[in-house]
Amino acid sequence: MYEFLTGPMVWLSFGIFFTGLIARAVIYIRGLDWRLDRVTYSENLSYGVKGALRSIILWLFPFGTHSWRNNPGFTILVFALHIGLLFTPIFILGHNILLRERWGFSLWTIPEGLADTLTVVVILSVIFLFLRRIALPEVRMMTTAQDYMLLLIAAAPFVTGFIAHHGASHYNFWIIAHIISGEILLIAIPFTKLSHFILFFLSRAQLGMDFGIKRGGMKSKGIAW
Repeated sequence: MYEFLTGPMVWLSFGIFFTGLIARAVIYIRGLDWRLDRVTYSENLSYGVKGALRSIILWLFPFGTHSWRNNPGFTILVFALHIGLLFTPIFILGHNILLRERWGFSLWTIPEGLADTLTVVVILSVIFLFLRRIALPEVRMMTTAQDYMLLLIAAAPFVTGFIAHHGASHYNFWIIAHIISGEILLIAIPFTKLSHFILFFLSRAQLGMDFGIKRGGMKSKGIAW
């Protein structure tokens, strides 16, 4: 089973992951109404590109926007969670050993202590977000069962991997659970809200471009905003 999960199933999971994300991006772009203000947009495209880049960059850094600065605790939590989610699976030693064994290459790896720290940060962040959805009425009323499930799906590879790595009994069970939960996460991303992994960049670019073009158009006409 281990050979299957770390061989064909990995290929299938990554295939669904990449194909699904490409499809979501294409659907998003095709869903935009490019007919609106076509003249204004074509005349002020440089403002649009600058606005798109500015929007993405500001949202990629903690406290880069008013929204981030107005919620400092939540901002730190969100960035810590996403750093752990993105960097730990890619640069952890165990995964790169597997890459070397199966596909003949590996990436730079992070120290074991840092990997453990990031893993714990992810787990604690997910627990906090889970409790936050329960405790805050304004958040709870917008939360669905899928939201809770997605938090569990995101945390499961980190919980199982941490337990397996630190010498728990039944290692084979936990390592298999870790692999399966990781592949479930990859497959789930394109079909759920986890697709903001790619849609974030598209939506921020769209909003930034729209604002930049309209603001640039007003400036070119001598109208102050």
